[in-house]
Amino acid sequence: MVSKSGILSALGVSSKAPIHHNWTEALLYEEAVRRGEGEIARGGPLVVKTGQHTGRSAKDKFTVRDAETEDNVWWDNNASVSPQHFDAIWADFQKHLTDREIFVQDLFGGADPKHRLSVRIINELAWHNLFIRHLLRIPTADELETFEPEFTIINLPSFKADPERHGCRSETVIAVNFAKKLILIGGTSYAGETKKSVFTLLNYLLPKKEILPMHCSVNVGEDGNAAVFFGLSGTGKTTLSADPNRKLIGDDEHGWSTDGLFNFEGGCYAKMIRLSEKAEPEIFATTRKWGTVLENVVMDPLTRELDLDDDTLAENSRGAYPIDYIPNILEDGVCGDPNNIIMLTCDAFGVLPPIAKLSTPQAMYHFLSGYTAKVAGTEKGVTEPTATFSTCFGAPFMPRHPSVYGELLRTRTEAAGASCWLVNTGWTGGAHGVGIRMPIEATRRLLNAALDGTLNDAEFREDPHFGFMVPTEVPGVDTAILDPRGTWVDQSAYDTQAQKLVRMFNKNFEKFAAHVSQDVLDAAPRATAMKVAAE
Repeated sequence: MVSKSGILSALGVSSKAPIHHNWTEALLYEEAVRRGEGEIARGGPLVVKTGQHTGRSAKDKFTVRDAETEDNVWWDNNASVSPQHFDAIWADFQKHLTDREIFVQDLFGGADPKHRLSVRIINELAWHNLFIRHLLRIPTADELETFEPEFTIINLPSFKADPERHGCRSETVIAVNFAKKLILIGGTSYAGETKKSVFTLLNYLLPKKEILPMHCSVNVGEDGNAAVFFGLSGTGKTTLSADPNRKLIGDDEHGWSTDGLFNFEGGCYAKMIRLSEKAEPEIFATTRKWGTVLENVVMDPLTRELDLDDDTLAENSRGAYPIDYIPNILEDGVCGDPNNIIMLTCDAFGVLPPIAKLSTPQAMYHFLSGYTAKVAGTEKGVTEPTATFSTCFGAPFMPRHPSVYGELLRTRTEAAGASCWLVNTGWTGGAHGVGIRMPIEATRRLLNAALDGTLNDAEFREDPHFGFMVPTEVPGVDTAILDPRGTWVDQSAYDTQAQKLVRMFNKNFEKFAAHVSQDVLDAAPRATAMKVAAE
């Protein structure tokens, strides 16, 4: 095991400032409070503010374009920086580290010992170090004795980038160098950048081993019946996977190898804004647990009570906590192949049914599409539902071309014989502003029927617009919501809205057309289906 002094000297940095190596949660929590980095709320969570950055700075993330990455990175989606500019950033990072007190964690990304990644995280904030200790997997004492980091991630919020010197866009920079096995993060206090940097590494490395990295939740039933939940923010991925009747493997990032599924993380990172104790009791309980890190959650300074409905600081308020803060988990973080793959979408257009069964080509089509929708009012100038397509349900973290991940999904799905479902947690009876949000009780009943296999025996109809199969009746679920067109007062308006969404899907998929097989192209929604529906 490297000495404390050797951590920075190995990086070419000379410093006599304190280095706090592999501090425990209690030490980091205490230090964060002592330094004034955070405050203690009722029950013991640590409440912190991230300043101007309350989410990821996607436009400030750059990958070094060199011989290693030239033919392996999807440059249409990943901004590049030259090796010379990276070297300039690194030289200034080295200077910035001189005589700066730091916190260091040696951690694993990946629960499967055969496929995990060893990473060394260097932070200047104690709470950042506590955050990442929650979210990655902690080595045993024996493993630490021989720990050698494959990659190093350095996060210095006080560092300000110089766009002219560093080849970046602003004072904020996330620079990824696969050849030097180094990621540099500066100018942002949003801790999620570190977590997502590890995910980016695994998304680049694992496909070389024929392992599919996934932005998803995973849970498993008592009989070993596993399920994968894909979904962008706001679709219910974390909520629906935290099922008291099933054990949680993880809530965000996983790999799928020939041996089965494995969690990348050792914790959870859940949205907190408007969190409901009734709807999400397991997650809500973490807001009153010692050591949970709450980002940009509003707190009464006197009573120390949280106001989870207050979005004054951020719409993207979040909580980071160890996975064992959720009561029903599978601690080793591994399980077999999934029986079911769930693709979640929040359709604010009110077009999609609450659940639909997908063929394998349709699953690949919707995986590459990665659709959800923003609702009116969530952003300045957004006055009607806006479609969002994030390929593989995680485009910002996908260094390789989406077709690489899509083909791996097809291979793994076909080998496992998994059933695939599209689940809409968005609107029914009309678009946002007219219709109502899909009742979560109905969503849970439909999911349960899919996961226990009973939905496979239901009668289905083919959707005239999207071609997937929709159940016509499910016990315990109002039959009316299974037919979205029938829930609209003006059904011709539904047809118009459906065709609008179909065109959005088709336009978005044009960039993938040359990279997929004909059966996936044939799985596209039907641009002429409105005439059929109206007849």
